[in-house]
Amino acid sequence: MRQLDVKATMVLNPVISKLAGKLVVLASGSPRRLEILRNVGLRFEVVPSWFKETLDKGLFKAPHEYAVETAKQKALEVARRMTFNHLKTPDIVIGADTIVTVDGMILEKPVDKHDAYRMLSSLSGKEHSVFTGVAIVLCHEKENEEVAYQLIDFYEETKVKFADLSEDMLWEYINSGEPMDKAGGYGIQALGGMLVESVHGDFLNVVGFPLNHFCKQLDLIYSNCAPTPNQEDDSVHLNHNEKSVTSKPTQPHSSRTSSSAKQNSSTIPGRTDHTKNSPSASPTHKVKKNLHDTDNRTSTSVATELNVTEHEAGRPKNEDLKRIGELIDGFKASKALFTATKLRVFDLLHSSPGLDAAQVAQEIRASVKGTERLLEACESLGLLKSKDRTCRKPAYENTDLATCFLRSDAAFSLHGYILRCNDTVWPLFSHLESAVQEGSSLREKAFSETAEDTFQEAGNDSREVKLRFMKAMHGVAKVTGTTVATAFDLSGYKTACDLGGCTGALAYELTKAHPGLSVVVFDLPAVVALSEHFQLLHTKNRVSFVAGDFFKDELPKADLYILARVLHDLPDEKVHVLLSKIADTCTPGCGLLLSEIFLDEDRRGPSRGLLQALSMGEGKQRSAAEYSQLLKSHGFVTTHVRHTDSLLDAMLCIKA
Repeated sequence: MRQLDVKATMVLNPVISKLAGKLVVLASGSPRRLEILRNVGLRFEVVPSWFKETLDKGLFKAPHEYAVETAKQKALEVARRMTFNHLKTPDIVIGADTIVTVDGMILEKPVDKHDAYRMLSSLSGKEHSVFTGVAIVLCHEKENEEVAYQLIDFYEETKVKFADLSEDMLWEYINSGEPMDKAGGYGIQALGGMLVESVHGDFLNVVGFPLNHFCKQLDLIYSNCAPTPNQEDDSVHLNHNEKSVTSKPTQPHSSRTSSSAKQNSSTIPGRTDHTKNSPSASPTHKVKKNLHDTDNRTSTSVATELNVTEHEAGRPKNEDLKRIGELIDGFKASKALFTATKLRVFDLLHSSPGLDAAQVAQEIRASVKGTERLLEACESLGLLKSKDRTCRKPAYENTDLATCFLRSDAAFSLHGYILRCNDTVWPLFSHLESAVQEGSSLREKAFSETAEDTFQEAGNDSREVKLRFMKAMHGVAKVTGTTVATAFDLSGYKTACDLGGCTGALAYELTKAHPGLSVVVFDLPAVVALSEHFQLLHTKNRVSFVAGDFFKDELPKADLYILARVLHDLPDEKVHVLLSKIADTCTPGCGLLLSEIFLDEDRRGPSRGLLQALSMGEGKQRSAAEYSQLLKSHGFVTTHVRHTDSLLDAMLCIKA
């Protein structure tokens, strides 16, 4: 790549001096594009675009039009956002989008390993095209606080021929992990180069950015002084104080090094004219467009000017703003809690209360600056308190909340569960957007696999990993156990079987609340094998463990069966199999204690259950009425329902 940079650097050198002092922004987080542009000495900031790449590919006549339009939208989104939200107007914003096309199909980044296999096998032994659309937005501030945007765009095509690829080679490359963030599923500059037989055209275009063509465009812009728009042609309405930008369709424009200049005035497919129905549209806010040629080998470009003025709008209520702000920043609060827990800040301040930020930083082996800010954030969340905020070095200690739940050795510690949220749930939910779009589970998006049960994900992992999982489940069961165990009078039952009872935390709470009850914990062999680490909490003569699979093995006989946090994880088919098995084992009068999050009948809450449902797993969250109907279909009659203020609700049913 360095050798190819020499020629480009020579082309760009005359332009570099003209860019001195200008704010140049790359609207992309692609490490390949960063490297290409930095290698030629271009100085710029990186502001990844928030534009959702959801344009309908089928509405574009040619693949390059899709790439160019996506690049345009990326660049314009960043230019507008920086002007309005950051109160900083860039001089130049560069947007780009790279796609691979073969047999009329557009290939972008694969969503998982199977998608990568589909892409790469379709390229095997064939020649395909790599298109990169590039948009350059020039921003001009005017005296009346208006901002004008000029837009110049083009595209580059490179032909790439793949060798015939064997199954072993395909999967060896896919399992390397390299295809997952590359258009078409391969990176030609790295391991993917072993798949390529020949390249015809700009090599860097395949990497992700057509540097040579870009440099020539910059040279034309600054040497030929491309005109700013001055002829009113059409209008776009934009309100400075409002979040949405509504616009009439712009016109498609593209270029390639082999094309002659020509003008295309048709409307871009897939673009919508929002101005007719927009209540915020104002005829005083206009966009001016001017068509001009920048190169006899480059097709028509559009220069766009947005005139932005202030707008008086009704003020939102402060409480509404506060609520929205809390929702927006909620993930930051969670991550602050996760980080402080993982660094054992709460354990440290329990054993050594009154430490200042520098002392805490030394103990947890972190920077003083970072520790100070973390401690202040935790104090604002009510997890820590300082003895004297007026001094330069305030001393910190745990609040009652941290003492009760966040210490790893607390009686009701959620330390293990919080670590699981940080290490497993947090990464899973980073895939939520695509999971919602596709309806696939977060686990499939993250790991390209499914787990038949909650514990199975750690089934092939080390003993330590399994223990961490069990500690997480133990923490939740311990905190919720007392509420569930005391929800109803269970004195009429002598024996109980807790199906999927994990560490036995709930079983212990049941025996404490009901002295005449003994409980068998029935769970997978791998769980039972590790239960000894938690049995010191139990009375040995009243809590016992039996290994088995409640889908395959015979259930222990009992007067009362317990399902706590089990049914919501299972697909309907398995729910019915399990309930049928329990019903067949029960005699009339046997009880079934169900503990889950019960949704409101109108499904407006509680939010924990609805947010948990976003995992897109095979199971589902239900209301109390829905659970009652489900159990009724298997011969159980609901006698009591308890909506608690704790993490779980409870329901008691009797076998008819």
